[in-house]
Amino acid sequence: MIKIIYLINPGHKFKPSVILILSIPFIQIITSNMVDINLLLAWGASYKKVSIHETIFTEGQICNFYYQLVSGKVKWVNIDDQGRECIHAMVEPGESFGEFPIFDVGLYNASAIADSNCILIRLCKSTFLELIKENSKILFDFTVLFSKRLRSKYSLIQSLGSHCPESRIATLINSLRSENRNFCNDCNQLKLTRQQIADMTGLRVETVIRTMRLMHDKGELLITKGKVYCTDMLEVTLA
Repeated sequence: MIKIIYLINPGHKFKPSVILILSIPFIQIITSNMVDINLLLAWGASYKKVSIHETIFTEGQICNFYYQLVSGKVKWVNIDDQGRECIHAMVEPGESFGEFPIFDVGLYNASAIADSNCILIRLCKSTFLELIKENSKILFDFTVLFSKRLRSKYSLIQSLGSHCPESRIATLINSLRSENRNFCNDCNQLKLTRQQIADMTGLRVETVIRTMRLMHDKGELLITKGKVYCTDMLEVTLA
C-alpha cells in the first residue's frame, strides 16, 4: 500500500512537496529520534529500505546524506585487510550515524552495514546543513551527542591499555548503560552478541565468553539461557 502525504513547512524556501511512502509492516514506531522524522520529511527526506548485510556507505567514501535509522540495526565498523572488524557502534532505531563528514567536510572514517533488514531515512547533506542552521536546538543536540561519544571513546581507549579483559568488557557495558544504548529498557538485557562485544573491545570471542561467565559467577552479570542481563554499573579496575 502507498500513502500520499502532503508536507508543508511554513516559511520554508522550498515549495510544498508530495512524498510517496511505502507502508512496510516491520517499521517500528520510535518515540525518541535524533531529529524528528516529520521535520526531516518536510525538508525533503526520503525512506530507504536496506537488506541485511547490505552496505549503506563505506570508509573513504564521500558523504552525500544525513542518515537516521527508523527500524532494524546498523553496524558502524572498520574492516581491515584480513576481514577483521572493529565495531564502533551498533546503531539502534531513532539514532543517527555517519554524521562526522557532514560537519568536517571529510570522508567517511568507517563503514555502515545493515545488521538486519532496515528502514532508513536520509536527507541530502546540503539540505540538512540548512535545516540545522534554522534549528539551533538540533545543532545543540548534536553537540551533546558528539561530546558523549568522545567521552565514551576516551574510556574505551583507556580500557584497551588494560591487560584485563574484564575491565574492557565492564567499560563497554558501563558506557552503553550510561547512554541507554543496546539495552532493553524493560528487562535490562544486553542486546549485543558475544562476537559484537569482542569486535568492540579487541578481544577474542572465546575470551569474551569465558570472561562474561566469570563475571556471572561473581554476581556482576546475570546469564540465563545465553542472554546477558545487567542492572547496575560495573566496577572497573585498570591493570
